[in-house]
Amino acid sequence: MTTRTFLITGVSSGLGRAFAEGALAAGHTVVGTVRRSDDLRKFEALAPGRAHARQLDVTDDDAVFAVVAEVERTVGPIDVLIANAGYGHEGVFEESSMADLRAQFDANVFGVAATVHAVLPGMRARRSGHVLAVSSMGGLMSVPGLSYYCASKYAVVGLLESLAKEVRSLGVRVTIIEPGSFRTAWAGGSMVRSERSIADYDELFDPIRAARQAASGHQLGDPAKAAQAVLRVVEADDPPVHLVLGSDALRLVGAGRAAVDADITAWEELSRSTDFPDGHQIAAN
Repeated sequence: MTTRTFLITGVSSGLGRAFAEGALAAGHTVVGTVRRSDDLRKFEALAPGRAHARQLDVTDDDAVFAVVAEVERTVGPIDVLIANAGYGHEGVFEESSMADLRAQFDANVFGVAATVHAVLPGMRARRSGHVLAVSSMGGLMSVPGLSYYCASKYAVVGLLESLAKEVRSLGVRVTIIEPGSFRTAWAGGSMVRSERSIADYDELFDPIRAARQAASGHQLGDPAKAAQAVLRVVEADDPPVHLVLGSDALRLVGAGRAAVDADITAWEELSRSTDFPDGHQIAAN
């Protein structure tokens, strides 16, 4: 196994913490970002000399670039990025504010984009590196009451899919991590929830919210096993662009994509009817 330097955002808890602990246990060096100063020493105590903590708000673009530059100067070249920092927003679309949507995208999309922007020049210059970002099964399918969250995770999928094609000849690999439900605080204390205000949605959404809260702490996915899966992908000669984690994710993503395929097939004739007869066909890349 080749030892690497990882940069992982959001390592205070959840999947980010599991990814960091797994990489440290495997002998790698990990720079982990945290939001609170209280978490700096706690993280570095996990593996003195190989666990390095930096305080960072990924929604601050200037701070992201400054931290990445400082890490590459003082710790070493970043071999693997796991852009993990983010959170879930739960709420019916009509009950959720535009400010909620902007905050969700600031963390889940623009935070990922800034971090990838910051590490990419070094990886490209070295013709080596692996960019991973945490999306969600909710980036490949959707459920009621998570419209803002799913929108942000769909955006991450589109962003990284295109990036993967842009850098694949430059020695930089890209993987989108798409987890199902894992036993973290994502659906508990870490989730931001819009207040209920429109009775028309009670029948649909109240049971969904109650079931999600009841399941928190009992989810199917084991974060430590997710970390081992990610490490296996990092070691792979030909890593996937999409890494779906969890049998629930496999089932729900499969059903969601089947529904899209069914719509495409059912309306194929109408779709074709909008062409010019002598138009140019776009080539697949």
